[in-house]
Amino acid sequence: MTPFKVDIPQEAIDDLRRRLDDTRWPAETPDVGWTRGVPQSYLKELVEYWRTEYDWRATEAKINQFPQVVTNIDGANIHYLHVRSPEPDATPMVMTTGWPSSIIEYLDLIGPLTDPRSHGGDPKDAYHLVIPTLPGFGFSTPLTQHGWLVPKMSEIWGKLMAEIGYDKYIVQGADWGSFISIILAAMKPENVLAAHVNFLVTQPADASDLEGLSQEELELLDPYMLPAPGYMVEHATRPQTLSYSLADSPVGQLAWYIEKFHAWSGAVDSPEEVFDRDDLLATVTLYWLTGSAGNAAHFYCDNAAFTRTSATPHPELAVAHPRFEEYKTFVAPLPPISTPIGVAAYKYDIMEPIRTYAERAFSDIVQWRRLDRGGHFPGLEAPDLFLDDLRKFKQALRARGTSD
Repeated sequence: MTPFKVDIPQEAIDDLRRRLDDTRWPAETPDVGWTRGVPQSYLKELVEYWRTEYDWRATEAKINQFPQVVTNIDGANIHYLHVRSPEPDATPMVMTTGWPSSIIEYLDLIGPLTDPRSHGGDPKDAYHLVIPTLPGFGFSTPLTQHGWLVPKMSEIWGKLMAEIGYDKYIVQGADWGSFISIILAAMKPENVLAAHVNFLVTQPADASDLEGLSQEELELLDPYMLPAPGYMVEHATRPQTLSYSLADSPVGQLAWYIEKFHAWSGAVDSPEEVFDRDDLLATVTLYWLTGSAGNAAHFYCDNAAFTRTSATPHPELAVAHPRFEEYKTFVAPLPPISTPIGVAAYKYDIMEPIRTYAERAFSDIVQWRRLDRGGHFPGLEAPDLFLDDLRKFKQALRARGTSD
């Protein structure tokens, strides 16, 4: 366990600016908004700001105000923030995000979560925070091998928490972190006090699963009917081919990432309607300066069997639902869990979970909230709701005597 401090060489920052200045732009296209990807007019403006005004050193200082460690577990270099609360009775919590997010999403929440007394909250809602980065992402590099499957990551997270010295803790996750957290709760019920996720994939296993759903729940199925998104297919099947572009062109990487911040949020004309511009660029710059965008794509390939893409529709579901003929994305079923679970469903997330399906796997759902703002990155888009939800979850657990 080695203390870590972010200190990017100036040469790398200068190289980024040079590459931005030398961008070779594609031919201008008619104004079609975001329907064909990131509009060039918006991207050019953002790139100019990135080149001339964005200050990575400010981001670096913001990260470095928190204690950081790098450790190696089972061959994976794991970078993580470890911030203890001043409250002696705080509950440990490991928070895990996924792609294309990063530790940047949580930086402004660390203070309120670890020290609610100083941020208008109840000191009983305090957490000790562990915020790790997935292998191959960000500062959890270099990556020396592939094969980091979600269950393997859950096992590594359990080892990490034990190495730090936490025997009992809460797991919290979004995106890949949601899957990792849920499986860790299933693997180690003796250690995981509770699990909270702000992204949850629930889906029918066969045609009979449609029976008993409300009309509202049937409508929630629609996002699952669509063929797998292009980014997911590319990540899952040709990550190495994609890596060359992501590693060589900062503008290419920016467009690849910024499209998701727009599509998976409440933004309409620009992601900056709901995100701070510097937060967006901080996330993209972190991936660029660590050269980890390609590795992050490989994570999808490693887990292709977990979130597999099929070329043929599910035959039974195609008959049962008018759009099931398009159903080509499948995710491993939720594991049965008796650990207390909290679920936050944000209005503009990629998809909304169906409680009927969740209740088949989770026998103790203590909190299920539908939030009227925010999307896939609530820590950046709706931090007030995210903070309030985690505090309410702690309160619900405390009322049951399961928060420590």
